[in-house]
Amino acid sequence: MAEETRNNPAQQPQQDVSEQHKIRLEKLQAMQEAGHDPFKITKYDVTHHSTDVKENFETLEGKTVSVAGRMMSKRVMGKASFCNILDLKGNIQSYVARDSIGEEPYKAFKKLDIGDIIGIKGEVFKTKTGEISIHASEVTLLSKSLQVLPEKFHGLTNTDMRYRQRYVDLIMNQDSRDTFIKRSKIIRAIRTYLDGQGFMEVETPMLVANAGGAAARPFVTHFNALDEDFKLRISLELYLKRLIVGGLERVYEIGRVFRNEGLDTRHSPEFTLMELYQAYTDYHGMMDLTENLYRHIAQEVLGTTVITYNGVEIDLGKPFARITMLDAVKQYAGVDFNEIHTLEEARAAADAHHVEYEARHKKGDILNLFFEEFVEEHLVQPTFVMDHPIEISPLTKKKPENPDYVERFEFFMNGWEMANAYSELNDPIDQRARFAAQEELFAQGDEEANHTDEDFLYALELGMPPTGGIGFGIDRMVMLLTDSLAIRDVLLFPTMKTQRD
Repeated sequence: MAEETRNNPAQQPQQDVSEQHKIRLEKLQAMQEAGHDPFKITKYDVTHHSTDVKENFETLEGKTVSVAGRMMSKRVMGKASFCNILDLKGNIQSYVARDSIGEEPYKAFKKLDIGDIIGIKGEVFKTKTGEISIHASEVTLLSKSLQVLPEKFHGLTNTDMRYRQRYVDLIMNQDSRDTFIKRSKIIRAIRTYLDGQGFMEVETPMLVANAGGAAARPFVTHFNALDEDFKLRISLELYLKRLIVGGLERVYEIGRVFRNEGLDTRHSPEFTLMELYQAYTDYHGMMDLTENLYRHIAQEVLGTTVITYNGVEIDLGKPFARITMLDAVKQYAGVDFNEIHTLEEARAAADAHHVEYEARHKKGDILNLFFEEFVEEHLVQPTFVMDHPIEISPLTKKKPENPDYVERFEFFMNGWEMANAYSELNDPIDQRARFAAQEELFAQGDEEANHTDEDFLYALELGMPPTGGIGFGIDRMVMLLTDSLAIRDVLLFPTMKTQRD
């Protein structure tokens, strides 16, 4: 049993890890000296994954298969042993007997460690207890693990280490593996849907001279070759609109954007955004697209349009609710901004309801502050909040019948903003005036204000058709569809503070 406990650190959580590391190095050296260096193996013929064998047992029973993966457990019982192999799709048991693989290979097998990557070739069978397994005829060490995996029930409670060492998390935590497999399927479903609607996927610059398209503070870097400061993009918007001007009528991009802001359960400075733009439609067209897209993704990835997040059921199959920001604030805060006509009246209402505002804030800004304070948390079921004040929407077309507001919506679920969409402003004269107002806000200390983009204005002066556009936060979408409580749970390698020795 000494060999058994050495190979199973879960049974000896107090054993010194550095000592185990030393033992594994000695094993590797001995194998290399004997001419059996596992790192010289370049390939292995895998015929099936674990789940394939289990799901097709009736067809594969008695047939020879080859699987490969990480050995997660080993139980040595004299002349025969059992081990469990973890691969991409799951795990499967293997029965390893001396008489089946040979005496010397069996001795080598008994010296293998938990975490080693091995290949198993053998016949598919079912044990007396009914477990589908592989009766090994060959065991091949494909890669030696020199580090000790954490003990399953204690080593993964350190959330910080799960994020820093995602590769360990993926080995030890099947839920984590499933989350990222679903993330990939979600993005694939998005592409399938949009491609089917005639959209063209494009790529636009990440390093930009003018980081516009959103209210956010950018990261700044210096481009040595040009001796010029550049910024990491905060949005995809302005370049995609240039492509609409160029005649590409339906475009989208899925890519990373960067915002120099705080960290919390829903915000990361580096995250994945999707934006799409469609000529000859408006924000109502974007609402229809959003409903259809979410239903398609949920059905494709989860097999249902009814999802559960943190114990709350959300129905994507029903028509999504639509409400104006004015009506939402009236409903949940009891304040009717239709009856508020001046900035002084807006400030008085804010004071009465303990809503904090800044001196630079105008009436529309204060309406939005009321919305954030009193409304957002109530929007659990899918809801489009429409017709935002012009002060907070510098790139959006005005409502013809009420120019104090714009044709914009934000899409909410679970109290979160999930998407932001406009009838895009295509009037270059109006856009220049909006940029000027943003420059004034920046001068007053608003570091998230947009700057004038002369090249974008020139593109608008060439002429942009009526256009609907929308941006989706992919990470929040994945959080909701995988029931993940924090954005770092759906980012493979989230931004972390550097560890210091």
